Amino acid sequence: MSSFEQVLDAARGGEPQALETLFADHVGGLRAFVRLHADSWLRESSSDIVQSICREALADIAGLRGDSEAQFRQWLYTVARNKLLERFRFHRRQHRDVRRERTLPAAAADDTLQRAYATVCSPSRAAIGREDLARVESAFDRLPDDYKEVITLVRSIGLTHAEAASRLDRSVAATRKLLSRALAQLGLTLAGEG
Repeated sequence: MSSFEQVLDAARGGEPQALETLFADHVGGLRAFVRLHADSWLRESSSDIVQSICREALADIAGLRGDSEAQFRQWLYTVARNKLLERFRFHRRQHRDVRRERTLPAAAADDTLQRAYATVCSPSRAAIGREDLARVESAFDRLPDDYKEVITLVRSIGLTHAEAASRLDRSVAATRKLLSRALAQLGLTLAGEG
């Protein structure tokens, strides 16, 4: 049994330290995910949404099927997607034009958020400066939806190309090309802003 499986078993048993350990490594990635996918319309802070996501995931840790870290990450990001969809629907029900909502000031950047954005941009970009965080968010926000989706699935959630292809209803080769084009477009957009 791997150390991750041991921590996961302890977390499923309700051990507080195991629960904290389980989520600690994923908070930065969740913050990046929320900011990239919702910060343009979300009235709440991304940190508040991440806390809500973690609370829901903790309450439903028994709902996690699988024992690997990849399965945990996929499950956690599914909880995050569902939470963002729920919040979007709430805002829409409130008859708010979420596209016109004022974006709240970005929370102070930290190392985990920088690392999460670096994985979105490219694996060779190991360190991203604090001033670049807003540029990455802005550039990502301008990508077509299918580009955002493939980057999220492969780079943020960590799905294999085959798993992402299945979710996107594309072939593995088409998914690889889509990811390549998406990353190239993101890079061009970032270069144009620099």
